[in-house]
Amino acid sequence: MEDRVAITLADGVAEVRLARAAKMNAIDAPMFAQIADTIAALATRAEVRVVILSGEGNAFCAGLDMAAMAGGGSGLLTEERTHGAANLVQQAAWGWRTLPMPVIAAVHGVAFGGGFQIMSGADIRLAHPATRFAIREMHWGLVPDMAGVALWRGMVRDDVVRELTYTAREFSAEEAQAFGFVTRLTEDPMGSARDLARVIAARSPDAVREAKGLFAVAADGDAATILRAESAAQLRLMRGANQREAVMANLEKRAARFLD
Repeated sequence: MEDRVAITLADGVAEVRLARAAKMNAIDAPMFAQIADTIAALATRAEVRVVILSGEGNAFCAGLDMAAMAGGGSGLLTEERTHGAANLVQQAAWGWRTLPMPVIAAVHGVAFGGGFQIMSGADIRLAHPATRFAIREMHWGLVPDMAGVALWRGMVRDDVVRELTYTAREFSAEEAQAFGFVTRLTEDPMGSARDLARVIAARSPDAVREAKGLFAVAADGDAATILRAESAAQLRLMRGANQREAVMANLEKRAARFLD
């Protein structure tokens, strides 16, 4: 089977690329499976400090390959929870949010429908100013079902998400940033993502992972739960070698040598 996902790893940064460029990285059943497998593999890799998610060719991801899915993808639509809280199609977007390390999406071309939801799973989303976006499902008589509704909570105003979902209209990168879907615009999303990844990878991996865990708690937890989680995370960090190394590196004005 042709690879739908490519991955390279160097200096603590894993670059994951949707690799179906001839189809604008449209998602078919094998791609769903390979994305989920990639997420599962990354979750176990202590040496990975940051993930960059991008698409090969002229697009980040054009959404579902409707022709391929009509020919045999209906079995993916299930109420069975195969990946924790998610089913397989939801895991393709939600799974990035569950990884212990930050995920940066470098977006260009188009991010429609399922591709837009996959992008939304990233912690940080950098986009080229010419990128085109759409919550496209209503165009096909469907609703977003790849975890988008869960991911967009707190990211974008509720009425904005409703309008874009109900109309399925295309919107610009400038609108996407103004709405909150995109962190910032850049003429070189991949270069900017690599620069940012290097900065994050140079921080204590323990502290970065604990911070991501806190943001996950904050998404659903009440104040008391979040406060307890903050205290627990800080106590775990203060007992660790990497926190001591962060202090010494700053005092000695040198690059830190963290343990993965």
